[in-house]
Amino acid sequence: MNTLFSPLTVGALTAPNRIFMAPLTRCRADAEHVPTALMSEYYAQRASAGLIIAEATMAMPGNSSFWMEPGIHSAAQVAGWRRTTAAVHAAGGRIFLQIWHGGRACHPLLNNGAQPVAPSAIPITGDEVHTPEGKKPYVTPRELRDDELPGIVAGFAKAAENARAAGFDGVEVHGANGYLLDEFLRDGANKRTGPYGGPVENRARLLFEVIAAVIGVWGSERVGLRLSPLNSYNSMIDSDPIGLATWLARRLNDFQLAYLHLMRGDFFQQQSGDVLTPVRANYKGTLIGNMGYTAMEADQTIAEGKVDAVAFGTSFLANPDLPARIKAGAPLNRPNAATFYTPGPEGYTDYPTMES
Repeated sequence: MNTLFSPLTVGALTAPNRIFMAPLTRCRADAEHVPTALMSEYYAQRASAGLIIAEATMAMPGNSSFWMEPGIHSAAQVAGWRRTTAAVHAAGGRIFLQIWHGGRACHPLLNNGAQPVAPSAIPITGDEVHTPEGKKPYVTPRELRDDELPGIVAGFAKAAENARAAGFDGVEVHGANGYLLDEFLRDGANKRTGPYGGPVENRARLLFEVIAAVIGVWGSERVGLRLSPLNSYNSMIDSDPIGLATWLARRLNDFQLAYLHLMRGDFFQQQSGDVLTPVRANYKGTLIGNMGYTAMEADQTIAEGKVDAVAFGTSFLANPDLPARIKAGAPLNRPNAATFYTPGPEGYTDYPTMES
């Protein structure tokens, strides 16, 4: 596993290993979406990651998708996150914040009755959302007007400013998994005409405007991006996911990002294909692979030059000392899916380390 434990330059940072922590929604913020002390403990426990990418965090108010997810749009939220970043840094870690807009995955019961927004008035089907009144079907979103989109860009820029004030080392723009920016990217969710619909150049316009605005706050060396061209989560599909991924890989070179974080597959296996190879061939920056890697596969994939690092999700969730366990060849704790989104420390901060 020598490759996994070699340092890596990630924009302005040097990661001491290539075992990154993927962003994982855990729903442990309070009712005002303020990060809690429990969250700071959770992230500090995992500070041995080469880089922690913190969970999807609301860039602006009124777009909650998970009820108890954190935000970064209020002073209280900034203060709550500052406690987390201080704890991670005290433990020797590095942490980026994933900034996000839920798009059509939001629900009126989570947002004071407001209808969710999206590129087109197409609802998520085949799933339900958790609300204070129990699980409910997703509703049909309202199609955003072109003149509303500068406000979305400005909201991401303000979130980037707030993340900086909260002490993060950088930010990751969430362009994956069927949330707003991904909805604009993929033609299964974006049926609009005009400057933000139709050909891929138009569908990518909002994402690129957001990236440029966030870079204006942080500089490109502290901004990452997550993409999921194949993932069908949240009723997502594209007519040409490989072509989309290849085109994006080429164009993203212009931004000189700290990294591109690529989800290589589909949670539900409705879409298949190899997005990793064309992205690696066309993207010249640091590439992070994600989804279903074992430590052995990750080490081999990095050694072969297919990616530069791997982000681990549920294995990091259940193993706060994941790098040490991998290095020692020790068995891993099994994640308990029943406690992924429940309140409190159970299944969150109580997973044992090797020593304990």
